[in-house]
Amino acid sequence: MVNKTSTYYSNTQLTSIINTWLIHINKDRGHSDNTCDAYSRDIRQFLQYLRSTLGRSVVMTDLNKIDSRTFRAYMAFRRGQGVSSKSLARALSALRTFFYWLEIEDILINRGIKKIILPKIPRSLPKPLTVDKAKDLVQTNYDTKFDWVAARDAAVLLLLYGTGLRISEALSITFENAPILGRDTLRIIGKGRKERLVPVLPIVSSAIQNYIKLCPYKLVGSKPLFVGVKGGRLSARAIQLAIVRLRETLELPHNTTPHTLRHSFATHLLEKGADLRQIQELLGHASLSTTQCYTEVERDRLLAIYDAAHPRA
Repeated sequence: MVNKTSTYYSNTQLTSIINTWLIHINKDRGHSDNTCDAYSRDIRQFLQYLRSTLGRSVVMTDLNKIDSRTFRAYMAFRRGQGVSSKSLARALSALRTFFYWLEIEDILINRGIKKIILPKIPRSLPKPLTVDKAKDLVQTNYDTKFDWVAARDAAVLLLLYGTGLRISEALSITFENAPILGRDTLRIIGKGRKERLVPVLPIVSSAIQNYIKLCPYKLVGSKPLFVGVKGGRLSARAIQLAIVRLRETLELPHNTTPHTLRHSFATHLLEKGADLRQIQELLGHASLSTTQCYTEVERDRLLAIYDAAHPRA
């Protein structure tokens, strides 16, 4: 058996080990590409911190020697940089996952990270749009009859509000799975590789068909349904910028993003009497407790209406 305390890994080998771990959490554990990217940044930021304290490149034996004080010092360092509790909690989660995998793979054992307590994350409620504002956003005055980019953006926004998809889920849809030609459902692979079936409204399908008709690029088979101006897969950033341009015109809240449409979808369904379990299935939440935040939004709105309307309020 290899003596883990004396085994030396070069910096190149450490990079290779990290890349193997990232592939593992993506392919085997089902973490999304976005989560893997975030975890990769978290690990590399930690290694940069170690490098600055050691005054040289980090090797695997360094990871074997660090203790809980080092982890606490790193968290304090990041806090001093103004990093939020949410980001710190994710960084700690990334480190815990990485060191647990190192132990499982019989590379090294260092349980100092387990002594670090997750920072408390302030509870924040979703901030959905009102029904009228959501309608304004997805029924904008785009020239969707002639401008294919406008038709594309309109189709994406309507899809997000009409189905509650995450932006990454919407942009991962392939042409062969597009909800057109009578297909009124989408099979989505969400977080944790969890599969769900999402119904699609006729108005959404119509908007997508209009975009396909105007798109100058050939959309076939397993190619992305939504493409950018150069024909590659459409980036989430393009849709984010489209919403930014509409904020002032439509007098939308400054924090309106593509994800706001997902929150609005869930909140508006709940307001109309949809069952919480049904909303959970539509959103692809693994736990009902995640979906329950929308009941808090509804309660706060009811209280606000009560305070404004009751004669003795």
